[in-house]
Amino acid sequence: MCSFLLLMALLIVGISIFWPGLRGAPWVPTPMHVVHRMLTMAQVGPDDLVYDLGCGDGRLIFAAAQQYGARAVGVEIDPLRYVWCQVRIVSMGLQDRVRVVYGDLFQQDLGGADVVTCYLLQTTNEKLEKKLALELDLDARVVSNSFTFPGLHLVGRDDQAQVYLYNLRR
Repeated sequence: MCSFLLLMALLIVGISIFWPGLRGAPWVPTPMHVVHRMLTMAQVGPDDLVYDLGCGDGRLIFAAAQQYGARAVGVEIDPLRYVWCQVRIVSMGLQDRVRVVYGDLFQQDLGGADVVTCYLLQTTNEKLEKKLALELDLDARVVSNSFTFPGLHLVGRDDQAQVYLYNLRR
């Protein structure tokens, strides 16, 4: 019985590590100074709804709510990180400002987002461009950590932090 539980635990951890990488990007936590740079570049404020695609441990959505006053939604495909975020939302008392959706970022409706943030891979960003163009308002801001959106309108960049700010206007 003990070896079965250990095997199940290893299987769950293995899925948690490899599954997100197959669907969008492996989990690599964004340093907090880059989180703040992303939110500052996007001029996130209390009237904004921020979506973080592949939110991982939720650090960006929690910062958006707590320090910038925004409402925030994380989308996470890893079941362990999804549960971790749910626990943190409750423990931090942020149920009215933050939520996390379990699922594939390509299946999530982004229609109400004012700001979309991501730290994915270049190939994932390129696949995501059409979805963003179809679902977001022209004034929505898209902020990417490290990887670019060649088809979107670049309106700002921080080469030191490797953060890129886009909108859909041409």
